[in-house]
Amino acid sequence: MVDVVVVGSLMIDLVSVVDRIPKLGETIHGRSFQQNFGGKGANQCVAAGRLGASVALIGNVGDDQYGTQYLAELKNNSINTEFVQQVSGCNTGIASIWVDGKGQNSIIITANANERLTIEDVTRAESLIKTAKIVICQLEVPQEVTLAALKMAKKHNVRSIFNPAPAVKDLSTTFLQYTDIFCPNETEAELLCGFPVDSDESCQRALTFFLEQGARVPVITLGERGAAFATKEHPDMQTVKTDAVVPVDSTGAGDAFVGALACLLATKPDTDFAEAVSRACKYASLTVQSAGTQPSYPTRQQLHMSFFH
Repeated sequence: MVDVVVVGSLMIDLVSVVDRIPKLGETIHGRSFQQNFGGKGANQCVAAGRLGASVALIGNVGDDQYGTQYLAELKNNSINTEFVQQVSGCNTGIASIWVDGKGQNSIIITANANERLTIEDVTRAESLIKTAKIVICQLEVPQEVTLAALKMAKKHNVRSIFNPAPAVKDLSTTFLQYTDIFCPNETEAELLCGFPVDSDESCQRALTFFLEQGARVPVITLGERGAAFATKEHPDMQTVKTDAVVPVDSTGAGDAFVGALACLLATKPDTDFAEAVSRACKYASLTVQSAGTQPSYPTRQQLHMSFFH
């Protein structure tokens, strides 16, 4: 039995830091380069684990050197890897990331082994999922696999968090109907709703849209502006602000938020939801002040104890 089970992706992040994103057809010099472990599923799993949750990951890596290195890294982070497979004849997923001088990023992912995750893989892990406190899903693995995991969590009355990223315009409303906490960022919300989510009014409109589509608790993360959420019982928007920081690299901040929220809900279930969202925002804001994705995620020991009380 673990606190948090993540069904999702594992990627190797190839990060180029640049002064600005190049124009079409342009070549520019980068300032630095890093290779890190990433992928939304693994990022969320690592964040929850570093904050003290017991965690397990269901996903795929390739049978290349990256896959072997990643399995070792997961074990170093005390992550249950029973259902992480090394797929024969397949490469590990790759994320090519550009980070500009303002800490903003552009990302291209090549899913590779992540695309080979199947519904049968989720079914084999049912004993793990049904005893979890939180199940997290995203969209870097096949949609049918994500939906199967959400349905399985629902079947066993396990609370779920669905981060619809990378966003797809024609996402079936079935995903929302099987999700407890639906958590896009403002860009993903815009694509899903069909209108900009750039003001309090439009954010309320988006939350209402997601509630009408079947989401129980939609949460929209807003970068440096914090987050906003609503519930079926209280459909009026509640906002959570975060302190202003100087960003170095925003890559993986949304995953840090999701992982922190999952950890808090799993390990401290009596925490007020708005307070849990606030603490998750604070955790995410810490991560943008350092370079890299998983390397920027603080551990429980590195945080002030007020974060947990």
